[in-house]
Amino acid sequence: MAKPGYGKRTAPDQRPRTPHDFSLLPARERYVAAFVDHLPDGAAMSVKQLAKQLPLYGQQAISTALTALSVAGHLRRVRCAVGAGDQTRWVFRTFWSRTARDNEWWNTYLTTENTLQTTSPAPDTAPPPPWVPDEEPPPPAPEDPGTEQGPEPTAVPQQRTPAQAADAEPEPPAPDTAPAPHPSETGPSPAYLALARLGREDRRLPLSADDCTALEPLAAQWLARGVSVDYLTSALTAGLPTQVDSPLGFTRKRLTDKMPPHLPTTPSTPPGTPTRRILMECTDCGRPGQPEALPDGLCHTCRTTHHPHTDKAPTPPVEAAAIKAQMTNLRDLLKTV
Repeated sequence: MAKPGYGKRTAPDQRPRTPHDFSLLPARERYVAAFVDHLPDGAAMSVKQLAKQLPLYGQQAISTALTALSVAGHLRRVRCAVGAGDQTRWVFRTFWSRTARDNEWWNTYLTTENTLQTTSPAPDTAPPPPWVPDEEPPPPAPEDPGTEQGPEPTAVPQQRTPAQAADAEPEPPAPDTAPAPHPSETGPSPAYLALARLGREDRRLPLSADDCTALEPLAAQWLARGVSVDYLTSALTAGLPTQVDSPLGFTRKRLTDKMPPHLPTTPSTPPGTPTRRILMECTDCGRPGQPEALPDGLCHTCRTTHHPHTDKAPTPPVEAAAIKAQMTNLRDLLKTV
C-alpha cells in the first residue's frame, strides 16, 4: 500500500471488466494496464513499486508504459493537500479509469474532486504517511477492586402536587455566573508590566504606579496590534534625549506618535475563492499544473518530446506540392553537375 507514493484511486462510472479490456493497446501497455486494473484502491503505483512487481519490464519501460496509458486516457496523476493549517501535507495519487476518457472528462472530474476536497475534505482512506503518529487509544476506565456492579440509578426528585406547588414559596434563582474578580486579584496586565519596567530599562523613564495606570490603555493598543512587549520597550527607550523632564508626557507622546499600524485579520483572498487542494502533475516528468494545462496528462515539453508533431499545424496541400516540386528541381540540378 502507498504511504508517500502514488496510491491508486478508481474513477467512477466505469464499464464492467471484460476479457477484451485494453485490447487496442500494445502488448506492454496492455500487460501493465491489466495489472494496475486489478490493484485495490490505495495500492502503490509508483514506477519503482510496479517494476518490483512486474519482472518482465524495468523502470524505464514501466515509466514509458504509464505515459502511454495517460495519453490513452486511462490515468492521471495528482497531488492532494491533506490536513489543515500547519499540518498540511502533499500526498500523491493516481486516478485510474478502466474506460478510456478524453481530456474534457478528466478536467471536469478533477475539478469536481477539487471542489469536494475544498468544501468538505473527506478523511484519507489510505494508510497514514510515516510522519503521522498513531492515535493513542483512550485511557481505560478505572476498575473497582470490589465486586462489579452496574451504574447507580439516577435519583428521581419527589414530585409535588399542584396544591403543594402553589403553597410553597418561590426560591430565588441561582446566579448564572460567579462574580467577576476584582482587577487587583487578576494581577497586572502585560501592558502595565511593560510600562513599569521602563525605569529599569532606562533610568530616564521612571514611571510611578499612577503613571503606568494612565498609560496602560495606550500600551494595550500596541499589544493588541500584534507587537511584543520587547518591541514596545525598544520603541519607547530608543534614541532618548540626554535628559527627560517629564517621563509621563514623553512616554505618552511616544505611545501616540509611534503607534504601529493595525494589520487586517481578514484573508488576502476573497471569501468565495476556493483553495486548491488537488494539483495535477505531468505523468512523465512530474511537473505540476492545472488539469486544463496538461492535456493527455503531459506538460508541453513532454508532449513535444513524445509527439513532435502534436503542436505543429499541418502543412497546407499547396505548400506541400510546392516543396515537393522544389526538391525535385534540386535533385535534377545535382544530377547535371
